[in-house]
Amino acid sequence: MTFLPPPLSDARRLVLKTGSSLVIDGATGETRAGWMASLAADVARLQQEGRQVILVSSGAVALGRRTLGLRGKPKLEEKQALAACGQPLLMQAWSEAFAAQGLRVAQLLLTLDDSEHRRRYLNARATLETLLAHRVVPIINENDTVATAELRVGDNDRLAARVAQMSGADLLVLLSDVDGLYTANPATDPKAQHIPLVEQITDTVRHFAAPPSSEVGTGGMVTKIMAADLALSAGCHTLLTLGTPAHPLARLAEDGARSTWFMATTTPRRARKDWIAGSLAPQGELRVDGGAATALRSGNSLLPAGVTSVSGEFQRGDAVLVLDEAGHVLAKGLSAYNSEDARRIAGRKSGQIEDILGFKGRDEMIHRDDLVLL
Repeated sequence: MTFLPPPLSDARRLVLKTGSSLVIDGATGETRAGWMASLAADVARLQQEGRQVILVSSGAVALGRRTLGLRGKPKLEEKQALAACGQPLLMQAWSEAFAAQGLRVAQLLLTLDDSEHRRRYLNARATLETLLAHRVVPIINENDTVATAELRVGDNDRLAARVAQMSGADLLVLLSDVDGLYTANPATDPKAQHIPLVEQITDTVRHFAAPPSSEVGTGGMVTKIMAADLALSAGCHTLLTLGTPAHPLARLAEDGARSTWFMATTTPRRARKDWIAGSLAPQGELRVDGGAATALRSGNSLLPAGVTSVSGEFQRGDAVLVLDEAGHVLAKGLSAYNSEDARRIAGRKSGQIEDILGFKGRDEMIHRDDLVLL
């Protein structure tokens, strides 16, 4: 039976990752301005169709070589300096490409710690949501200027997967210098067979991975499979495809260019709910009145007005239990406020939050997307 990939138009939010070998000409060290312009045009088209796109782009270190004139494999401090020199050049090139399409861009530099430290994770997620709501294209790179071996995500394939988890994306597109996963390295084995669909990442699939082949990139098929595994756990489909030609996304949409699909078995929303329900230890409790309990059972958010008491000590983003008037556990969710602020606004209307706390927080104590009934 022939595998028919889902249309790109099914994706509501995409994370698009492009490697150094696509952005930078390995022979000259210059940006591939024409290719970048074509990708920006593809993104503009997706935006016009109502889709949101986050771009994870490598290339800063490679561009920095031109500035510092360093050759060979750099030491850690040299790589950090190269990134510091190259990142402004990379953002300038992307800004010009997207400006030609009438689109604005924003720069986010992340480290592994930003995706694992709860407060930093929430701040980064909120920033992404705000940028997307204003139709700005976020452009993300690993913060090589400060990252160390202990803190690095390790490559932008896995960083893109972390961003997909963080943003609740339903499709991760890995643009590469190969057109998908093969049973062996097609560059060295003429018998290698292309694999259009991966329904589960097994040890056999991992053994298909080949070492990196690019002169300017740092990733390889191993990291792409690891990225797909991370994304799938968050309910995000992953597409690995050839990014070298101009308009790589348009090619996918128009002629179904050869690629490998890693298909998720759940949705980002369901995966997030399962994570909240099963993986997070509650740090406190919120007791709610009968009206709030009814609203929660109907799929609504928890507003401060429905909270009658707050117990425990917790930070914004921590998991808390929600109890009804009789003390029965009703739900678990991620609190939008720390315990001190939650106590101050409990029982009050959302319109009063700014006057009470001195800043405008969220209207909800727990948003319905961050809450699961138990």
